[in-house]
Amino acid sequence: MFRNTKSGYGWISIGFHWVMALLMVGTLGLGIYMHDLPPSAPETFELYQLHKSFGFVILGLALLRLVWRSINPSPRLPDGMKNWERTLAHLGHAGLYAALFALPLTGWIMVSASPWGIPTVVFNTIHVPHFPVSDWTGNRDTVETLFQSLHEYMAWFTVLLLIGHVAAALKHHFILRDTTLRRMISTGPARSSK
Repeated sequence: MFRNTKSGYGWISIGFHWVMALLMVGTLGLGIYMHDLPPSAPETFELYQLHKSFGFVILGLALLRLVWRSINPSPRLPDGMKNWERTLAHLGHAGLYAALFALPLTGWIMVSASPWGIPTVVFNTIHVPHFPVSDWTGNRDTVETLFQSLHEYMAWFTVLLLIGHVAAALKHHFILRDTTLRRMISTGPARSSK
């Protein structure tokens, strides 16, 4: 069962969900850890390269996930949800999708504007060129500061979105006792009605 149905997710969507969840949580955790590292610390350079590498993996997977989502049906929300709950669910999912793109892109632009000029080499293999940000304002420091703030605020906003997402899934599973969480770990609900 690879494709979604109106009642559940197929294995590809389930795989995207959990791989990207692990990558996002790990990359956010690494970013929080790195935030206060002194630039001269021996591990700083390697950790930044690792953080950027995972950011590019997330960006690539987000593009693939969006393509997969566009050619698959989206399972229906559970019956009995109020309109405001449905709206909140849609906004939460839209926010998470936005974060999958906004975090890597703001990080990429921030690094591109840095006066340090440190190259980005994904997993020490693929060289990623910088954006030509100095052409935007003529002031690289202003661009770096702006996108550093955007990257940081977006990261904390994503943490809140993830907490809300997990809380909603647990509420559906343990309180409402519907298939919301089960359909993200099994294709059983997708097979139950096509």
